[in-house]
Amino acid sequence: MKIANTSSVNWSRLLMYLVLMVVTVSVIVFFLPRNSGPQFRYDIGKPWMYSSLIAKFDFPIYKTEATIKEEQDSIAEAFEPYYNYDTKVEQQQIRRFAEKYKGGIPGLPQGFTATITDRLHRLYQAGIMNAPEYSKIMRDTTSMIRIVNGKKAFSTEITCVYSTMTAYERLFTDPKLAAVRQALQRCNLNEYIQPNLIYDEERSETEMDDILSGIPLASGMVLSGQKIIDRGEIVDDYTYRVLNSFEKETQRRSASVSAVPSTIAGQVLFVATLILLFTTYLRLFRRDYFDKPRSIAMLYTMMTLFPVLVSLMMTHNVLSVYILPFAIAPIFIRVFLDSRTAFIAHATMVLICAAAVKYQYEFIIVQLVAGLIAIYSLRELSQRAEIFKTALLVTMGCSAIYFALQLMQDNSITTMDHSMYKYFVANGVLLLFAYPLMLVIEKTFGFISNVTLIELSNTNKKLLRNLSEVAPGTFQHSVMVGNLGAEIANKIGAKAQLVRTGAMYHDIGKMKNPAYFTENQMGGANPLDTMSRIDAAQVVIGHVTDGLKMAEKYGLPGVIKDFIKTHHGSGKTKYFYISYKNEHPDEPVDDTLFTYPGPDPFTREQAILMMADTVEAAARSLKEYTEESISGLVNKLIDGQMEEGYFKNCPITFHDIAVAKQVLTERLKSIYHTRTSYPELKKDKAN
Repeated sequence: MKIANTSSVNWSRLLMYLVLMVVTVSVIVFFLPRNSGPQFRYDIGKPWMYSSLIAKFDFPIYKTEATIKEEQDSIAEAFEPYYNYDTKVEQQQIRRFAEKYKGGIPGLPQGFTATITDRLHRLYQAGIMNAPEYSKIMRDTTSMIRIVNGKKAFSTEITCVYSTMTAYERLFTDPKLAAVRQALQRCNLNEYIQPNLIYDEERSETEMDDILSGIPLASGMVLSGQKIIDRGEIVDDYTYRVLNSFEKETQRRSASVSAVPSTIAGQVLFVATLILLFTTYLRLFRRDYFDKPRSIAMLYTMMTLFPVLVSLMMTHNVLSVYILPFAIAPIFIRVFLDSRTAFIAHATMVLICAAAVKYQYEFIIVQLVAGLIAIYSLRELSQRAEIFKTALLVTMGCSAIYFALQLMQDNSITTMDHSMYKYFVANGVLLLFAYPLMLVIEKTFGFISNVTLIELSNTNKKLLRNLSEVAPGTFQHSVMVGNLGAEIANKIGAKAQLVRTGAMYHDIGKMKNPAYFTENQMGGANPLDTMSRIDAAQVVIGHVTDGLKMAEKYGLPGVIKDFIKTHHGSGKTKYFYISYKNEHPDEPVDDTLFTYPGPDPFTREQAILMMADTVEAAARSLKEYTEESISGLVNKLIDGQMEEGYFKNCPITFHDIAVAKQVLTERLKSIYHTRTSYPELKKDKAN
């Protein structure tokens, strides 16, 4: 039956990881750009870094955008916009003038009405435009317009027509009318000057579009089999256009219905292979991570997030991918897991991102170097200065390796492209966000960092301050246990800060009944002596459950709660258990009444705390502090814990336990050392 259950669990776990891999691959491939075909990097004046390039199909040599824009501007400058000639405007305005001044113009001879009518006719025959339109055309340097009068259309120079303003001014430049200017100004002749040339927007834009569409986009052809460029040749303006045209035509052909499924299939195979290799690494070498959902969740999230961001930036042409702080992923993995997994995950992530990046060669090298520097320089993220140092080193490393790549490709420093270095600086600035983002990672995936542990171990924290005030003996005991445990952890390569912080909180449950614990009794009477052995045992055992309730109330992380649960394991309150059996020799004993709820330690740090806690508490009861008594106590207690199987479920070795014994013995000897007795001065008998 057990075998069947185990098999069922294994299959369900396998299915879960298979689904996780499929989802990861699907999300990444969904966002990857669909650009297929060769992707090269080339610049004018630089040598061609790749092998000889031969055209596999005929393709046109497209003009550059600048050339096409220049031709379009030239056509637009010579284009003649269309204006419709409206004959009704002249008729209406001259009739209005004639009706108003049919009796003559006051102060002028009778013949001036006919003269003004003639001059208005001449202006309307030449053509009058709206003043703003006229000014706009003059600014656009358009020299000719096309006037449509009925079915006829003819070109005329813009200087041969008038605006409403220039037409009014033209009246008073006439020699005959200039002499009577003051009298004519009272007539408000501008009221009879209205535009009769109306811009035909639809026809003008249609004609312009037809002309622009006729501009050829190509200026030459490359035939299949023709050599485009060979390795080491300098890319000139013409070759640059040919290479650019080759890429455009390749993308156009790849966009066909048959090419898209092929591209997607290749991307799926590429991403799935890398994800499978990474999963295999976890399965073979980091089984402890493989079996923890939170570790798997963080790793695959990092593996998915950055390729998606790169794909979006490349698809929408937003900034440069070098701005993205890729090194933040190995930093988090290094801090919460280990350095080897951090590098494997980073390398896998960078290779997947390369599928979306155009310049893969330099991208892979620069990002791998950035990841290695981040892993080497940041072992534990516990201070702001450390992340600043890492960001600075990553920026310098990326700049140095990119400069080296440029030197290999172009030996002239003056002609190098220096624009990339600003992206490396921006990358370093964004890398500083690793410090605040670490809290997001902790809350999302349930990890705990040294930064949080240091903050939790601050004795000014409300819970620890209360402990020092309510149960000062317990507080001092916790500090001592933390110091002993941290030294052991440093010696065996465990997490010292985790042990220290766990020790500070492991006995917080004693705050509920501090007087019942010997370290807080200050030599006074012990209330437990007046209670039954069972009740006394329950009070002592209760400090574990009370501690968990307090930890829940104050929102302590789960890893700290684990120290509270396991620091006594599933052992017994031996003093009360043995006393009860001695008092009731003939009665059966319910062991559960004297047993801590557990569980036993399941990490090295928890085992260290159990050893340090037991030894430090027992050392207070020694009658004399000699090397033999201290060593004997340490060996007796820890050997007893091993015999009772407290360490069966945690990965602590015999060597680790031997080191722990040695550290505890030496430290207790230095703490409880006996002073040398100073001799007294003998008095002179004669005196």
